[in-house]
Amino acid sequence: MLTGIIVLACYLPPAHAQNSHNSTSNRIDPVLTKKVLQAIDGFKGEVGVYVRHLKSGKTVMIRADELFPTASMIKVPILLTAFQKIQEGELDYHGEQTYRDSLLYAGEDILGSFKDGEKIKLSKVIMLMITTSDNTASLWCQKLVGTGTAINEWLQAHGFSQTRVNSRTPGREADREKFGWGQTTPREMAELLVMIREGRAVSLDASEEMYRTLTRIYWNGEALSQIPPFIQAASKQGAVNRSRSEVVLVNAPSGDYVFCVITKNQEDESWQYDNAGYVLLRNISRLLWDYFEPKSKWQPAPGAKKWAK
Repeated sequence: MLTGIIVLACYLPPAHAQNSHNSTSNRIDPVLTKKVLQAIDGFKGEVGVYVRHLKSGKTVMIRADELFPTASMIKVPILLTAFQKIQEGELDYHGEQTYRDSLLYAGEDILGSFKDGEKIKLSKVIMLMITTSDNTASLWCQKLVGTGTAINEWLQAHGFSQTRVNSRTPGREADREKFGWGQTTPREMAELLVMIREGRAVSLDASEEMYRTLTRIYWNGEALSQIPPFIQAASKQGAVNRSRSEVVLVNAPSGDYVFCVITKNQEDESWQYDNAGYVLLRNISRLLWDYFEPKSKWQPAPGAKKWAK
């Protein structure tokens, strides 16, 4: 028992770290923390986890304030800054944008198949950025809102001091070499979703539209696969060779809960369904659903694996 207490204590945040982002009424849940620690035990790599049940305040923080790569989760701050520019009249949500070949980011993205000069509404570019995680659409949005510099200014102004865009952003090259497109902490990325859910991002109406967008996700094979399909969840996924990540806010019957799991320096760099990072995301998501919704009898349907994307 003493050993378990010592291990748990090593993962608890310092007192000052528990007071940011509306967490004054939150409390570390030792039972859930132990379960999450057991889930990540033996993982070959580094793992950060942040969990918060918004109604009860039950919280898990495991390296939750440590910097990790965002991969495609950086598209959440891009989304927020885009809506800020739309709210201020600098961009038109329903206005048409002209696609140029110079915008292409090599890959399998939908927008990259467009011909030079084709028109597309900004609302659809944003949808592609979030729903399908289209990198060409995302980098275009990043450029339209004023580059990573404008996004980082928005983050700083709203109390997110650790989350930053690095790619194509002056002065961030050293950080880009270390973290890639962006960097964040599990807590900050999760609390960005909470800010949107609670209507505190940009404006109430903008928050609602952003939240709707974040609930329409194509990539549902990891954390989302362990949540009943009839339960709404807002999310964003991220993946690069040595890091897999997901941030999810679940509108559960017992009350909303948010979680963010990020890995870094993981040994398994494969892109298969059973990649260790993907397995971890599914396991923690399932653990949280069962913990917060113990009366639920839902299980993924037999054969569900073949639909994973």
